[in-house]
Amino acid sequence: MNYFRNFCFLIVMMSLSHCEESGKVLYQSDQFTLKADGVVQDDNEVKVISNTKLTSTYQSKKSDNFSRRIQFKLSINEKDNEFQAGKDHWLVIGDENESPIITFGQRDEAIPDEPVDKLPANFEYTFRVDLSPVFKQFEEKGFYEAFDGSRIAKADLKNVYIAGGSDPLTWDFSNLEENGLDLQDPDGDGIYELKVVFNPVDPADKEMKTWELSTDISSKPTYQSEQPIVDALFNMSLEEAIMNIEPDSTLRTGAKWGGVWTRDVSYSILLAFAYHEPEVAKISLMKKVTPRKRIIQDTGSGGAYPVSSDRTTWSLAAWEIYKVTQDKVWLRDAYDILRNTLEDDYKVLSAETGLYRGESSFLDWREQTYPKWMDNRDIYVSQNLGTNVVHYQAHVILSKMAKLLGEESTVYEQRAASLKSAINDQLWLEEEGYYAQFLYGRNALMLSPRFEALGEALAILFDVADEERASRIVSESPLTPFGTTCIYPQIPGIPPYHNNGIWPFVQSYWNLAVAKVGNEEALLHGLAAIYRAGGLFLTNYENFVAENGDYMGTEINSHRMLWSMAGNLAMVHRVFIGMDFRESGIAFHPVIPKAYGGERTLSNFQYGESKLKIKVDGYGNLIKRFLVDGVEMEEPFFSAEMTGDHEILIEMSNNEMSSKGANLTANRTSPMNPMVSLKDNSLTWEMVDGADSYNVYMDGELIENVQKGEWEITNDFGEFAVSAVHANGLESFISEPILFGAKERAQYLEMEDQLPKSDRSYSNFSGDGFVATTMTENKDLTVVVEVDEPGIYLMDLRYSNGTGPWNTDNNCAMRTLYVNDQEIGTYVMPQRGTDEWSDWGWTNSYRVTLNKGTNQVKLNLEDWNTNMDGVINDAMLDQLRLIKIE
Repeated sequence: MNYFRNFCFLIVMMSLSHCEESGKVLYQSDQFTLKADGVVQDDNEVKVISNTKLTSTYQSKKSDNFSRRIQFKLSINEKDNEFQAGKDHWLVIGDENESPIITFGQRDEAIPDEPVDKLPANFEYTFRVDLSPVFKQFEEKGFYEAFDGSRIAKADLKNVYIAGGSDPLTWDFSNLEENGLDLQDPDGDGIYELKVVFNPVDPADKEMKTWELSTDISSKPTYQSEQPIVDALFNMSLEEAIMNIEPDSTLRTGAKWGGVWTRDVSYSILLAFAYHEPEVAKISLMKKVTPRKRIIQDTGSGGAYPVSSDRTTWSLAAWEIYKVTQDKVWLRDAYDILRNTLEDDYKVLSAETGLYRGESSFLDWREQTYPKWMDNRDIYVSQNLGTNVVHYQAHVILSKMAKLLGEESTVYEQRAASLKSAINDQLWLEEEGYYAQFLYGRNALMLSPRFEALGEALAILFDVADEERASRIVSESPLTPFGTTCIYPQIPGIPPYHNNGIWPFVQSYWNLAVAKVGNEEALLHGLAAIYRAGGLFLTNYENFVAENGDYMGTEINSHRMLWSMAGNLAMVHRVFIGMDFRESGIAFHPVIPKAYGGERTLSNFQYGESKLKIKVDGYGNLIKRFLVDGVEMEEPFFSAEMTGDHEILIEMSNNEMSSKGANLTANRTSPMNPMVSLKDNSLTWEMVDGADSYNVYMDGELIENVQKGEWEITNDFGEFAVSAVHANGLESFISEPILFGAKERAQYLEMEDQLPKSDRSYSNFSGDGFVATTMTENKDLTVVVEVDEPGIYLMDLRYSNGTGPWNTDNNCAMRTLYVNDQEIGTYVMPQRGTDEWSDWGWTNSYRVTLNKGTNQVKLNLEDWNTNMDGVINDAMLDQLRLIKIE
């Protein structure tokens, strides 16, 4: 009897001990608490019922706080062309259900006060717009001239739209049509109307939600630890991963978005799917290869490549698949594709700085991470941290592939070394302790000192940053209450998405970098960001608002996102279990914060011809003992040559990790960049709210800090820009650069004076016409320019490209520039609007050396100028411009 009582007592005590352990706090802040068995945030709570069931009472507060004050703009042809940045319409909705007449291009300067009471859910409201100023210019001039001097030909008018930040309005100008935000004039009275439903609410969003496993995941790895919340979210992610495999055995991007996207699938494969679904990962990657055996750059800004240029993320995934599978056939195919791609990129993207040009990797929504004045030409010219780190690693990978295949590798090793050096020389911010976001500008580039999370993380993971810099990045980078924001500080007036947003997949890469450095405080913060969101939302959303941690309120979002679930899975495999796949096996380096200590087991893990059961005991980032099948090993490594079932035991040293800490800070916003104009010899601008002073830059260099809104230019020539600086030191983007003195130095060559003039009926060109260049018409062009003085000149082209919208598609035109038979670089002519051939703009410029007298200029369509369409590579050429600078 005493034995039975003692046994029962022991069972009760073990149960109580387990309950106590399950309720253990893993992370706590003023905003939320993450416990081993749940999450608490305000009156929202997540409970772990079992490792296959979670409940959440989470309710978004977005609809409860919906303002009656509406900020919006009107748009012609889905472009931000009514007012300059920072100038918008405002109105306050009362009980009425329609607006007063709003006249296009006219606004009240006064901004109304924020009303106390909020707008009810599902409130119907009709906007009424008078377009007579636009139609008047059409009749008088044949075009409408916008505030920035751009012209919309009468024949190019498609529709008028409304953009804004109050749901269902969106500031995504490029998708206004898709979102049903076009205004119509059905009765022909000249007043265009649109009825919307503000503050749309689904009653189901107010109900308590449950996730319960409903998919067979028995063939997948199983994970058990002393943190039930981690175990349950691991299983939820496994289930969502199975649901995201399409019938054609490719990986679906998300619940709302079908298809395979190069960067999405590549970052996801590197995180998790190379080892979870290697064959599906292979099929998915091969979907992103052109018939010419080049990697596909997905549809993007200005017609994709080369404005967007991070297609080499593909290499990260391809190499990881090889390391997991040791598939030599795959290695050969991947090598050929990557070699072809990198050779083209070297021709098209490499810049004088030693860096590569092109848009930020994954941050591909222009004004979300760039100043609004930057067009697609400017984005191509910019040189981004994350994109350059990816290009560096692609060359490292190609050199390793070449060695394994017995191919020449030296050139790729040299290019990788050059890129690594350029990143560290050009982008490192010594005072801040991390890398700059990008080099940007127009003809003279300068650093944007913003923090860019993904780029910083990749720089650590791929060893671009040395050990000292990696440690500084992790301890000094700004970390906000709900996680690591994509960029910091935030951009004013831009709604949450990449700006003011946290993306779990980016957070996951950041966590991997933090784990590599061994910073426990930063890792606890990062893990909490992942598990809070997954637990409260009961799915792997793509993003959430940095300000409040809500999945509602970003510009677009989807549940069951591929790269978010991949990040969730990677926290177990790559952090807690510490898997690092090598060419010949798996190296193990678990990183376990003390709060996550205890026993954890990953079972049924298939690796080559082996099935592994891996047990990790303890905490810290140092291994005390590493055993395979009970035999202690000298190194924590499992060979790919092993077969059969094996048990791995990793005993941690229970050591303290880095005490450097983390820079936990409030989420802050920089000032708006000034809108600068030239008046005689002075730069002038309106004072910016929140700005304490202004930095004046000449040719990319800071020359003076001033407190007033005016600065006199004393030089004859130079490119000038101004930024606003807050008293707390946060600096805005620079204003659109002004090339002072260019007008007096410029000379123009009308292309039709030396080449066959097109008979197309477009307008707004200069001179007597323009010249067409396509895949079959004027594919290669030669003109002669004459200058009176030898020297260095800026050379660019005035062009139009109406083959697609300015924000997406794949028809960016390219031509290689030769001057006096010397190859200079690639002119990029992004799309400017579907069928908007009368919308003209300038290409990127090059500094070229010209002789006195006659100089030959060639514009050739070379093989490496093949865009992602492969068939359409068209542009109209109006002028060639020369500006003497030296």
